[in-house]
Amino acid sequence: MNSTESGRRAEAAARVYLEMRGYRIIEQNWRRPHCEIDIIASKANCIYFVEVKYRFNDDQGGGLEAITKSKLRQMHFAAEAWVQENKWTKQYCLSAVEIAGADYIVMGFIDNVF
Repeated sequence: MNSTESGRRAEAAARVYLEMRGYRIIEQNWRRPHCEIDIIASKANCIYFVEVKYRFNDDQGGGLEAITKSKLRQMHFAAEAWVQENKWTKQYCLSAVEIAGADYIVMGFIDNVF
């Protein structure tokens, strides 16, 4: 299986996880020049921009450890692009889901990475 297919499976697992917790999925794989957002969801009048991090094993460390300051800047840039494009004036959060293993198990979820 290639990394694109692994990414799709991880995003599908994250989507199910979020939906089971009452999040409504608005978009998946939103892309614009210089930015992308894995999952955009809403819950309780808030938009969640969700980064999905998949690790087959922990040789590279956990997926949430990959949310560096640089990645946070990229996530914020992409979120701002979506907010402006959609004229969203309410609250939003940058979030992350860690998926791991051959069975694509959710290992962690942070609803607000700040």
